[in-house]
Amino acid sequence: MATTVAVEKEKSTEKTALITGSEAIAVACKLADVDVITAYPIRPYDTVMQYVSKLVADGEMDCEYIVAEGEHSQFEIVKHASAAGARVFSGSSGVGWMYAMEALTVTPALRIPMVAMVGNRALDDPGAFGVEHNDAMALRDMGWLLCWASTAQEALEHVLIGYRVAEDKRVRMPMALAMDGAFLTHSQHMVKVPAEDAVKRFLPPYDLGSRRLHPDNPVSIAPQVNEDWVMELRRQNWEAARRAKRVIAEAYREFNGVFGPRYTSPYFDEFMTEDAEVVLVGLGAVAMPARTAVRRLREQGRKVGYVNLRWFRPFPTDELRSCLGRMRGVGVIDRDFAHGSPDSGGIVLHDIRSCLYPLEARPAVANFIGGLGGRDISISDCMRMVDITFEAAEGKRTDEVVTWIGLRE
Repeated sequence: MATTVAVEKEKSTEKTALITGSEAIAVACKLADVDVITAYPIRPYDTVMQYVSKLVADGEMDCEYIVAEGEHSQFEIVKHASAAGARVFSGSSGVGWMYAMEALTVTPALRIPMVAMVGNRALDDPGAFGVEHNDAMALRDMGWLLCWASTAQEALEHVLIGYRVAEDKRVRMPMALAMDGAFLTHSQHMVKVPAEDAVKRFLPPYDLGSRRLHPDNPVSIAPQVNEDWVMELRRQNWEAARRAKRVIAEAYREFNGVFGPRYTSPYFDEFMTEDAEVVLVGLGAVAMPARTAVRRLREQGRKVGYVNLRWFRPFPTDELRSCLGRMRGVGVIDRDFAHGSPDSGGIVLHDIRSCLYPLEARPAVANFIGGLGGRDISISDCMRMVDITFEAAEGKRTDEVVTWIGLRE
């Protein structure tokens, strides 16, 4: 009873605001009491930087706000600030994320628990500002925790969850929160903003313990070890990534305990999957048209559902295998490309097929590549994906695994 009363009290102190997804990220940084934020403008991430600067200028947020001369310096600054004991935040998009790649790839091995936002954007050239997922996916195997938000509400809450997981002493890995450019970063949503006191109860102060870089605590950061210790360090990161799954589950239980039952599953959401024969699986904002398509098809009596994959690293292998293993067909939506890959499929396809491989009765898997460069994935597109996935489940499509959706005729 006491817990219920506490949760209801927290709900009563929430505020509702009409804000963009990028603004929701900035508000989350304020709630998390971030110490150091670096900035360099590239859309669609730049709105976060602009809104943080407004909060600082208006006296609503107290942090070191540093404008760097480029993305590489931007991430180097927060990397070192984190090692010295500051909670940090940064972000970028598309080619800006690529320009920072050297700094980004060394961060996991240093066990720096920063949180960064990736405003998903196509990689130039050709010039494009629209959403693709290849920018964030470039780090999928480098030791970053990788999570996709599908709403502005999720974006705000997963900054908080991200710090809670990344800073846990069992993990201490960087976390990238990916958001579809324009569809989430620049569109306005009604967002429930939690009370600061509740956030403080959920998110403990930043503490590196004995690993903090300080003159009174002489420790080595990024020593040159070569063949003597690199294998051991890689194995430590490997173990941390494995432990992160358990810590993520704990963080969601704690989050639901403080803020109410927001999430039924930490790693992905299921929509109308209870008796589904076929499901679509996707990341990010495609959840909106996909769920609408599922609802309309259900009205026609078709047994179809949608699985919204949230955490891509660590990959929820056992949980997703249990969920998708019940289906006759699985349609994987890739807002990315992997040219020359097996079956010329997308990145998400390969992880899901690998996940399902040990099952004796594997569902048929179809892959859909679409929405590249910011092109819309419509409700009718999703309904067509369902039709093709049913065909695959019935054994009518044995030649082509991949369908490109939304191409000009």
